[in-house]
Amino acid sequence: MAKSVLPFSFKNGYRQPGKGTPWVVENKEIADDDEPHWTTPPSSEILSSSVFNSLGLNTIRSWPTMYDGTNSPHGLPKWWKPVSEVDVLICGAGPAGLQIAVSLARQGVSFRIIDKASQPLVAGRADGVQPRFLETLHSWGLATEVHEEGPLIERTAIYKDGKKLMFNTSHQSDSRYRGLHIITQGQLERIYIRDLLRHQILVERNTLIADFDVGSDQSASSHPVQIRLKNDKTGIEETIHSKFLVGSDGGASAIRKKMQVPFDGVSTDIYWGILDCKFESDYPHAWVFGSVISSKHGGCVIIPREDGYIRLYTQLDTSTTGPIAQSRQSKNSADFQESGGHVDAHSVTAEEVLEQANKIFSPYELKFAAPLSWFTVWKISERVARSFSTLDSRVHLAGDAAHIHSVMGAFGLNASIMDSANLAWKIGMCAKNYAQISSLAPTYDSERRYHANRIIHVSGSYLRFICNSTFPLAEFSHVNQEWPPLPKPPVYQPAEGQPEEDLKFLHSFFGSNGAFLLGIDADYAPSVLTPRSQTSAVAPRNGVRAPNPRVCLSDEKTGYLYDVLTGASRLHLVLFASDLQGPIRSRLVKFAAALSDPHSFFHRYGGHSRFNPVLVTKCIPHEAPPLLASDGLALLKDQCTVVYDDRAPDEDAHTCYGVDHAKGAVVFVRPDLWIGTSVFLDEIDELGRYFAQWLVPTNDESGVADGDHTTDRVNGIREVNGANEVDGSNGVERVNGVSGNGNVNGHG
Repeated sequence: MAKSVLPFSFKNGYRQPGKGTPWVVENKEIADDDEPHWTTPPSSEILSSSVFNSLGLNTIRSWPTMYDGTNSPHGLPKWWKPVSEVDVLICGAGPAGLQIAVSLARQGVSFRIIDKASQPLVAGRADGVQPRFLETLHSWGLATEVHEEGPLIERTAIYKDGKKLMFNTSHQSDSRYRGLHIITQGQLERIYIRDLLRHQILVERNTLIADFDVGSDQSASSHPVQIRLKNDKTGIEETIHSKFLVGSDGGASAIRKKMQVPFDGVSTDIYWGILDCKFESDYPHAWVFGSVISSKHGGCVIIPREDGYIRLYTQLDTSTTGPIAQSRQSKNSADFQESGGHVDAHSVTAEEVLEQANKIFSPYELKFAAPLSWFTVWKISERVARSFSTLDSRVHLAGDAAHIHSVMGAFGLNASIMDSANLAWKIGMCAKNYAQISSLAPTYDSERRYHANRIIHVSGSYLRFICNSTFPLAEFSHVNQEWPPLPKPPVYQPAEGQPEEDLKFLHSFFGSNGAFLLGIDADYAPSVLTPRSQTSAVAPRNGVRAPNPRVCLSDEKTGYLYDVLTGASRLHLVLFASDLQGPIRSRLVKFAAALSDPHSFFHRYGGHSRFNPVLVTKCIPHEAPPLLASDGLALLKDQCTVVYDDRAPDEDAHTCYGVDHAKGAVVFVRPDLWIGTSVFLDEIDELGRYFAQWLVPTNDESGVADGDHTTDRVNGIREVNGANEVDGSNGVERVNGVSGNGNVNGHG
């Protein structure tokens, strides 16, 4: 959102400009029994930028009682009752922290979330989400609200030295969400905050961690992390205990510093001046995603926003001989000399950024066409924490606290949800004693740190092309020797007037990294979750994104496989069973028997309370019931969600997964929608051995995990996107809803 919502009317059945404030319920002189109970909550108009242009000021309307958490000036809800012992404390309510909170809320895991800031982000920062981001949100039931917010990026224009270098389709993927979707970070935070309110959770504002300590004897306490919180506004301190602590507190993370984890990498010599505004321009692709490059003056990046706004990144030269210094020298030589002839990057004005942009765009011109929505100057650093977790796996880093990089590829926000989705289901299961901490939790560091290292290389390579920079890429020596080698990005050597070399670089770069830039190429290294396999029952390797083909859900509805793979902590067992006939049938009978056997892995590790079995068959809806009614397969109809793979053979789900129609397959899809492992339908014992490495068996009598004597939460059943999710509360009070957390250094 670039500015406050303007008045509107649907009088004629579609949205048109309106008048006044139609959202305000006015107190009219009416009889008492006709006066509405609901009244419009107070709102406030907040300046979206502390820097202005000559066209005036820009404001964004906020609703403090909805979004400001415990900092609401209008008091706290009656249901708000924070407790001093929780499963997880989240420090940082930017996107990474809020995403972890959204996931934990769906798992019935108690937590609190704190943040140093007094309110969510007003404007600026991240502004685009990749298809993989939306696939994750879909599993939590929030994708629709996000992907319908702003423009969809599906083409790119790149000009260099005033001439078109490339204008073509881009951001194409097999995902249902296709390309890059534009949404501001502030809007995204508000979507998450509204979701948490539905779960009776507030962000605890103006709150930071004064200190924390993890007990050395963790067997002596179920909540070994002791945390001292301090409210910066009131000065009140509080000590709480948790099983896990998550530091999503931004690039200057106090949690990371307390962990004494080095932040390896480099700070480059590249500065961006960033303008969110409407522009007048004769540049032919001013409202198309892309870049404008000048061999002499640097580069600009254009991101089209909602309502005709543009996010314009402009490379700045702050040297004593650069254009900004020369301009200041010519305009006021005496003052410039008194300042020592230096250009402080944070003294650069919006007008100076626009002046620099015009040098880069030449022969085309840009002019401001509206008040600034946001402005900042940002120096690019490329860093990855040497470890994302403590050795005991009790404290974890996520988002910018774990890695920072250039804006190229929109990886800041999009890497954060991969961190959040990866971490949340793991600590959620460990907190409820469904999984072994020593086996499952360490995989967060190994999986996400490998991906972060690749981001630095890919994003940094493209940055140097746009900026004509020869600044060396960051190299990381502290890497896991078991990781596969990082793909080497193409190296660009700046050359003026050689478009063939530029096109060669672009072809190589996008050819190698196109899917990675959309979040769908992000494989994880071998681990207890994604073991190496000499043979595989399906074509996709362990540790890659689970394909999401179209399927038929019923005789009245079609959709995607992910539509039945929802839930923040469900363990999805996808059974590929061809047409239920021939040699595959005997193997399917064997698997069906395992679903009913109380000693099988399915019941040993929780049955339907944890697993989500999905049967994919080549039958169409009216053919399957009689085939599932005999030979012991009736149980499959009752135990599994059945979907029908009735598309043409060259695009159906069985082909996407490379399934042998004689042997079938069982694919374990993790809650974050990566493939854990796959086996043939009759390899029941192999699945049992796999889950035994990281799951905790249930107690047959109580139905809860061995050693877990928690009785004040769990086992409320709720539906998320059509799939049952073990979640919530004991029917009296949602423990999740009465807790809160915070942030050490603002947004993560």
